[in-house]
Amino acid sequence: MRAIQGQSIALPIIYMKKNLFLLAALSICVVVSAQHVKTAEQGKFSVYAVGFYNQENLFDTCHDAGKRDQDFLPAGQYRWDGLKYSHKLHNMARALADMGTDILPHTGCAVIGLSEVENRTVLEALTAQPELKARNYRFCHIEGPDKRGIDCALLYNPKLFDLESEKLVPYRNSAEQDSSFATRGFLTVTGKMAKESVAFIVCHLPSRFNGSSYREWGALQAKAVKDSLLAIDPKFKVFIMGDMNDDPTDKSMYEALSAKETIEKVGPNDMYNPWYNVLKQGTGTLMYRGTWNLFDQILLSPNLLNRKDGNDFKTLRYWKSRIQRMPYLFQTEGQYKGSPKRTTAGGVWLDGFSDHLPVCVYLAKKQE
Repeated sequence: MRAIQGQSIALPIIYMKKNLFLLAALSICVVVSAQHVKTAEQGKFSVYAVGFYNQENLFDTCHDAGKRDQDFLPAGQYRWDGLKYSHKLHNMARALADMGTDILPHTGCAVIGLSEVENRTVLEALTAQPELKARNYRFCHIEGPDKRGIDCALLYNPKLFDLESEKLVPYRNSAEQDSSFATRGFLTVTGKMAKESVAFIVCHLPSRFNGSSYREWGALQAKAVKDSLLAIDPKFKVFIMGDMNDDPTDKSMYEALSAKETIEKVGPNDMYNPWYNVLKQGTGTLMYRGTWNLFDQILLSPNLLNRKDGNDFKTLRYWKSRIQRMPYLFQTEGQYKGSPKRTTAGGVWLDGFSDHLPVCVYLAKKQE
């Protein structure tokens, strides 16, 4: 594999009597030229980062016909003008470019799912920001039916991900739901990463203002999309990512999507949810009244998991996950110190980022 297709990292492995553990703390050997580590305990791997980040109302300053975007106009509630919009673009581009650089300082993420973006115009402006333009990020987006005008999207680095298809699968109402209810669909993107077939399903499940049944129904639909992809090609390595508006322990995730907390529990029709135990440890991606929730999740299909001895990286496999906690993403003073620094709070423009923190999963593949 060429060095340009993901950074090469020496992954130390420590052998113990009962289990084999891939160390979380790495001695990183970043590739510009092909450097090989040839020891009994180290190999050379290509590592890829896949991320998700809720953009918290990335709106432009113009009205989109048929959408309730009036709050984000110059005369609207947030007095959303060119200055605030330009700052928002710069701030989000900075954070997006930094995602994954804790492990991959030269490349960052290969793919990043987004929610709460208004339209194609804001994505064009976002990817034109210097931080993202430097990596030539491109995007997938299909306008959806959400009445407030917010959609899902996918950013990707074309050096690390080869796009093949994009499709918006609509959210279908159940018989019990209001027939006029319209929300984001499931942006489904397929392509090649590390020369393997991958698929990304980007979600933004219905708000907490709606009953939990709306999210459970949405999760069942996301699972159906995943199942349909695997029926077409069982080799697809599938990621379901998004702002789920539910925690990993909630019914929509644990039952409807069948997203399990340990690799050992993942059956052929399940997903793996690496965030379940992160939340159990007391941290998350958004804070409400001083308590963390973890709504921002990336789930993985069984064929992305190691089930042998922890060193089965002959094909692309899950390695680790991290909430991206760049210091500038947090409030540093006042009542909400320690919570994510959002764009606006209490009617005051904070020149911040998002009320959510970004997340990443890291994948590894042994180089031949």
